[in-house]
Amino acid sequence: MKSIHDPNYIAMINHLKQVRKSRNVSQVDMAKRMDWDYRNVSKVESFVRRLDLIELCYWLEALDYSLEDFLRETGRIK
Repeated sequence: MKSIHDPNYIAMINHLKQVRKSRNVSQVDMAKRMDWDYRNVSKVESFVRRLDLIELCYWLEALDYSLEDFLRETGRIK
């Protein structure tokens, strides 16, 4: 199974999307915060493009969301 279709990856991206929306950050704003084209944000959130670990860290930073909180909320650490 490719990692982009892994249920854990899908849950992770859905959580990131939920956090982005809960903070009232549009895909365009997210892209600006990350110095990305907004289409890349859309591709990640629609499971067309895979987010790697370094990009995950940038994503979390753009949302002012700690890696520890992210891992705890997604059930990766207790």
